[in-house]
Amino acid sequence: MALSYKARKRWALLLLVIGLPLYIIGAVTLVGLLPRPSFLLELLIYLGLGVVWALPFKFLFKGIGQADPDGDDS
Repeated sequence: MALSYKARKRWALLLLVIGLPLYIIGAVTLVGLLPRPSFLLELLIYLGLGVVWALPFKFLFKGIGQADPDGDDS
C-alpha cells in the first residue's frame, strides 16, 4: 500500500528529526567499541554508515521536495 504525499512528508520529517540523530549516536557508539582504526579507515567507516542509513528509506524521500501531486493548484 502506497503512502500519500502528506504521510510520506511527515514520516520523512520524523525520520530526519528523531531517527537520524539516534542512528548517529548508535553508529558512534558502535564504532567506539572497536579499537581505534587509522583516520582514513575511520573516515571511510563513517562515510559508509552515512550512506547506508538512507538506502532503506529511499522510497520515503523520493519526490518530497516537489509540489504535492494530489494537491489543488488553484
